[in-house]
Amino acid sequence: MDTATTPPHPKARADLDALDVPAESSLEEQKPRAMKHGDTFAVFDNSGDIVGAPGSPEGLFHADTRHLSQLRLTINGRPPMLLRSSMRDDNSALLCDLTNPDFHDSAGRVFLKHNRLHIRRVRVLWNGAACERISLRNFDTAPMEVSIVITFGADFADIFEVRGATRPRRGETAQPKLTPSDVSLRYTGLDHRLRETLVRFDPIPDKLESDRASYSIQLAPGETRVLFMDCLCDPVAATTAPRRKFFHAFMSAQRARRGNVARAASVRTSNDHLNEALERSVSDLFMLCTQTPHGLYPYAGIPWFSTIFGRDALITALQTLWFDPAIARGVLLYLAANQADAVDRTSDAEPGKILHEVRRSEMAELGEVPFRRYYGSVDSTPLFVMLAGAYLERTGDIETLGTIAPNILHALDWIDQYGDRDRDGFVEYHRQTESGLANQGWKDSHDSIFHQNGELAQSPIALVEVQAYVYGAWRSGAQIARVLGEAERARVLDIRADAFRRRFDTHFYDESIGTYVIALDAEKRPCRIRSSNAGHVLFTGLALPERAAKVGQTLMASFTGFGVRTVAASEQRYNPMSYHNGSIWPHDNAIVAAGLARYGLRQEAAQIFAGLFDASNYMELRRLPELFCGFPRQRGAGPVFYPVACSPQAWATAAPLMLIQACVGLSFSPEDKRINFDRPHLPSFLDEIVFKNLRVGNESADIALKRSHNGVALDVLRRTPGCKIVTTA
Repeated sequence: MDTATTPPHPKARADLDALDVPAESSLEEQKPRAMKHGDTFAVFDNSGDIVGAPGSPEGLFHADTRHLSQLRLTINGRPPMLLRSSMRDDNSALLCDLTNPDFHDSAGRVFLKHNRLHIRRVRVLWNGAACERISLRNFDTAPMEVSIVITFGADFADIFEVRGATRPRRGETAQPKLTPSDVSLRYTGLDHRLRETLVRFDPIPDKLESDRASYSIQLAPGETRVLFMDCLCDPVAATTAPRRKFFHAFMSAQRARRGNVARAASVRTSNDHLNEALERSVSDLFMLCTQTPHGLYPYAGIPWFSTIFGRDALITALQTLWFDPAIARGVLLYLAANQADAVDRTSDAEPGKILHEVRRSEMAELGEVPFRRYYGSVDSTPLFVMLAGAYLERTGDIETLGTIAPNILHALDWIDQYGDRDRDGFVEYHRQTESGLANQGWKDSHDSIFHQNGELAQSPIALVEVQAYVYGAWRSGAQIARVLGEAERARVLDIRADAFRRRFDTHFYDESIGTYVIALDAEKRPCRIRSSNAGHVLFTGLALPERAAKVGQTLMASFTGFGVRTVAASEQRYNPMSYHNGSIWPHDNAIVAAGLARYGLRQEAAQIFAGLFDASNYMELRRLPELFCGFPRQRGAGPVFYPVACSPQAWATAAPLMLIQACVGLSFSPEDKRINFDRPHLPSFLDEIVFKNLRVGNESADIALKRSHNGVALDVLRRTPGCKIVTTA
């Protein structure tokens, strides 16, 4: 039976009709600096400030609420000039080097020339606090006196307000509470919850007001002065002075990074640019991972999706499984613990269904948006079973699989009882209320599923990639059942998968477009669209072998030079600047490449890898964003950026790791402690890949793959006695 929930607020629902991220301004123009730890993330401008212009995502956010919306440092009333702005390679701190502009007196004479004062801002995000060290050094030959003012403010906006939602009323903002060294900014929401930001300074400012701290600084030639400030989203944590808290946070961030690196595998190549991109990917991956009571969980992306997402985390875990299985384990355990156990129409929940999204903001708590605990994705549930099978195959960890075995069974039951809504043998989606997502696959824009004439498909809709995931779930379920001693269940699931493969081909393969249709609509009419979704069919092995070459050819016809488009340029709704109808998504390309490689099309997989690598060379920090535009590649020019793409985004940052695995055919056999390389192929820009700390069970090895006149040669650099290395040509 349905559970009672608070209905969505009608005004907020109207403003979020498409649930799109508004494009009031381009994040690419702003080039913001993103940081994250746990449930806290921050977006700053290049100077380390928070300007908070309309449509800007800048701010310090905790649990989907903006706890700081203004932060600005000025010298003598003017902003300093930027010298450098960068994240440390390990993402442990933001570094901003600034200097003074020319300052003139009332007569127009320069009394302080530019570049005489050096300001270095070092900011760390740790345990709900942004901690900062500000050092000022006089490089002039004369003494100087400057006024340093730090202004600040908190609007306590809900993340959905920042994204563009309007609300008819909000909670109450209290008067700030001041002491000589700190200011408490407070807001009580309509959910009756007090949200507070504590801004602290060390040393005590010369003057502290409700929105600014002022210092008058005298500096002798060569002298350095240091200021500390922190902004705490949880004032209960204010047990350590700002100076000590900064150093503790800095060391803790670096220690956490070292711990992650020590546990995971590592990869170096003959290409220095790729090494830089991989180092950034790994740093971003671990920054996005949050430690939950169930283990590591990769939050989806900054700024809009820094929270629990089911689909994103499941795919990220699949992409990184060879590299660090601990991520997959944390995802499986968290999602199992939060699996739906009842029907709730408002949240699209049904027994056995896996989470789509979790939000803890005021609007979510009040039901103004439906995402407090939202289950409106059709693919998370089969992906959950797929990941469980892949995790078992990678690790042999029967104990963990035994723990979540009931959840796996519930997920398989959901596929049968709720996923196949019309009992036609395919899994469809249809939102249960108007407040939910209209499209519930990974391409969830309102216009992403359509027919050749541009007509939007009507739900219930059976997506092509969802059928592939269901096939993968049945195969994984059979594998798990065999390991757990349930031979009959395994036999039944394998029989179902075998029968499904032929039936799927009959209904989804379309000779006229040379690939699989993107979906079947409510009337079972095929949406004959050439799309990247077909690559997911290759990824799970659902495609018949005789289809692979043609499907691969059709996919590569949409390759722009930087990646495969989401839909072909020939389609009615193609738009290279759209979110899902012609753009390029790194994670999608990695899945397509892995699918091509599965069917032996490794050169095509390597071509996709080369395109994304080339694209990353044009991107700041060599960081692949959530998506970029699908315009054709032009000689001597980089990709066209999507204005509001999240960066970093978990499944984008993990894409290079999956691409490497796809090209070299890396897999593991934990039962006999074996590391396998199946027909390894190196892309054109690589002559060597060195893997270190590849673990299988309690064994490990370091392995180099080198280009040779015969293809790829394997060199075992180190291995423990029980570890076996196998390569097939």
